[in-house]
Amino acid sequence: MKGLFIGQDQEDFSEVYSANERQVILDNFEIEDKLYAKEDLTPGMDVECLFSTWGMPVFTEEEIDLYFPKLKIVFYGAGSVRKFAFPFLNKGIKVISAWLANAVPVAEFVVSQIILANKGFYTAARKCYKPENRHEAYVYAKSFPGTYDTNVGIIGTGAIGALVCEMLKNYKVNVYAYSPHLTDEKAQRLGVTKASIEYIFQNCQTISNHIANIPATVGMFNYELFSKMKPNATFINTGRGAQVVEEDLLRALAEEPNRSAVVDVTQSENAPEKCPLYQVDNVFITPHIAGSWGQECRRMAQFVGQEALRYLAGEPLQYEVTLKMMETMA
Repeated sequence: MKGLFIGQDQEDFSEVYSANERQVILDNFEIEDKLYAKEDLTPGMDVECLFSTWGMPVFTEEEIDLYFPKLKIVFYGAGSVRKFAFPFLNKGIKVISAWLANAVPVAEFVVSQIILANKGFYTAARKCYKPENRHEAYVYAKSFPGTYDTNVGIIGTGAIGALVCEMLKNYKVNVYAYSPHLTDEKAQRLGVTKASIEYIFQNCQTISNHIANIPATVGMFNYELFSKMKPNATFINTGRGAQVVEEDLLRALAEEPNRSAVVDVTQSENAPEKCPLYQVDNVFITPHIAGSWGQECRRMAQFVGQEALRYLAGEPLQYEVTLKMMETMA
C-alpha cells in the first residue's frame, strides 16, 4: 500500500515518529522516508494513505481530489483531528487518531495535580518562597483534607476523563462525574457517582475539566459555577481555555483567596501577555504540557503503527474517528 509522510514541521514529526516507529511503517508500506509539506505536493499523487501528526496541513475536498485521488485512509499520530478531518470524512476517507494514546499522559498529569491540590500544595508552596511565611503556609495547608475520603469532581467522561476516573480507583476518593453522555452503566464501570455540574462545584474539593471542546461548551465555566466552589477548592483545566470565562474565574478567586486554579490551557496561549490569569497569585499556569511530551510522543506513533497493521490485515480498527463521533469529540 502506497503511503506518504506529511506535515509542516520536521521537528514535531520526528518527535512523534522516531526512527523505530517510522521503521514499522517503512517495513510494511511502500513509502519514502521523507516528510512532505503541502507545498511539496503535486497533482494526482499515487498515494493511498497518509501518516501525520501535529502540523497536519488543512485540505479542502477539492484539494484532496487534486492531490490524492486514490486516498483511502489518514493515520494521525496525535489527538484532536477537528482542524483537518471534516473534508476527509465527508469524502468517505477513513481517519485514524491516536486520541487514546494522548489521553494517557494527560490523565497521569491530572491525577498528580488532584493529589497535590487535595493537600493545598500550590498556594502553600508559593507561600513558602519566603521563610518568614512558612508557618502561614503550614496553617493554610492544614485547612485541606488530603486525599483520603475526599470529594473529587470530574467534568467530562470521554477518553481522558474516563481514564482519570479509572486511575483514581487507586486512591480512596469519592469521585463525582458529569457528562451529558454518562450512562448509569458507564458510571458504575468507572466507579463514579453521577452528579450535576452545580453539585460538583459546590461539593468537591478538587474539580477537573475534561469536557469536549465543541462550540456548545465555549464559556460554560462562568461565575455562576466558580462562585459555588468551596473556600479552598481547586479548579484544574487541561481541556481548552475557551471553555473558561477567565474574568469570572478571577472574580471567584479574589472573593476567596484560598481558592486556586491550576491551568494548563488559556484563551490566549499565543499571546500570554493578554491573559488576565497571570495577574494573581492563586492561579498556577503551566505551558500546555499535560499532553504527550518528550518520549511520551512516541506512544502516539506506536498506536498509529499498530492500527496501520490492523488495517493492512483487514482487522477491525480501534481508533477510527467518524462524523458521528466528531459531534462530541474535542
